[in-house]
Amino acid sequence: MAAAFLDRLRSGAGVIAAELRPPRAELDSAAGMDAWIDTYHAVRTLTRQDAAVFLTDSAVGTQEENNLRHLVTNLGRDVPRDRVVPFLTSKHSLDFCLSYAEQAWQHGFPALVVLGGDKAVGRARCVAHASDLRREIRRRAPRLALGGWANPYADSARQADYIADDRFIAEFYLTQIVSHLDVAPVARFVEQMRRRGLGHIPGVFGVFFYRSANLHTLQMLGRFLPVPVDALTAEFAAGASPIDVCARTLRAMMDLGLRNFYVSNLPLARASATLTAILDRVGALA
Repeated sequence: MAAAFLDRLRSGAGVIAAELRPPRAELDSAAGMDAWIDTYHAVRTLTRQDAAVFLTDSAVGTQEENNLRHLVTNLGRDVPRDRVVPFLTSKHSLDFCLSYAEQAWQHGFPALVVLGGDKAVGRARCVAHASDLRREIRRRAPRLALGGWANPYADSARQADYIADDRFIAEFYLTQIVSHLDVAPVARFVEQMRRRGLGHIPGVFGVFFYRSANLHTLQMLGRFLPVPVDALTAEFAAGASPIDVCARTLRAMMDLGLRNFYVSNLPLARASATLTAILDRVGALA
């Protein structure tokens, strides 16, 4: 099971994933139910088109509903578990995190992305670093494939050192959001990984679906990810659609030799259709 997911990442054929955000915990029961219905529909339709799905945990410091509990209760057996990968941040108690990981394996989920979580907002971390939590999870759920984190816009040598360290304790990693409007740092990171012989640890590169060039929204997003505000604004002003912008990033990253991606911020009710439109546009750019 875990091997099947990792095999897909390592195959070179490419994995396209959608990163979805579960409903916020503070929603009332009716709104929360509607949001979860949209989430289940999105997961089902995405996995049926052979996309993987990552489900976040406490995105940008906001407390979200327990993604694993809802998945187990409501997805049923028709959704392939090897295409659904929950996130777990360390912004819970250690007991909760370890129990969560064990339950994920017991209920058939092959992998878990384990992140530290934003230190600046929300609850405090239960451990100093995400790798500390992955080490504890490895002891309790040794067959669960674990995902870590890398930032191509940070110093590429230090990022490679981090991934190469035995204490990284992850079979794959996700990256910070990347953009075709700032390719050079990503190219340096990719080259550093290749030079260090770290290609056996697959990366899944993040691509953001910018829905508009609203300056307030872009500046807010800039608190959490690298946003090329001026260049994005110029692209939209020149007539590019959100589909165009996202497809251009995917195409630019593919030109670097990358094949595994997750697309973040897709509209939940139209996630599958939007992802299909993006991939069609990528094909047209080839």
